[in-house]
Amino acid sequence: MGAQISSQQKSDHGEVLSINSLDNWKTRFQNSKTSNKLMVIDFSAAWCGPCKFIEPAVHDLAIEFSDVDFIKIDIDVLPDVAKDFEVNAMPTFVLVKKGKECERIVGAKKDELHRMIEKHRF
Repeated sequence: MGAQISSQQKSDHGEVLSINSLDNWKTRFQNSKTSNKLMVIDFSAAWCGPCKFIEPAVHDLAIEFSDVDFIKIDIDVLPDVAKDFEVNAMPTFVLVKKGKECERIVGAKKDELHRMIEKHRF
């Protein structure tokens, strides 16, 4: 992959992509507008304890739901994206379909995130 997108975890079934440039984010978000695929955006920060706590669970969800795009955005790397989505606490998970927010979960709530992915993935 390019230098601006890094894979947090790769497997045969799913991955979480860290987006580190505004251009790559804009391209990925624009492409999602014409797709029926659910996108889960994980807004986090390197210094956030709850973000680190839920990170393994997010990777597990990416493997379980390989038909869903999992994107990780560090609010300190891309603060404008966090501002656009009105992220005020971490972790915040924003579920997006066809470019529109369909659900939001604030906090390290693995079971709730799992339910919301199930609800919106098709």
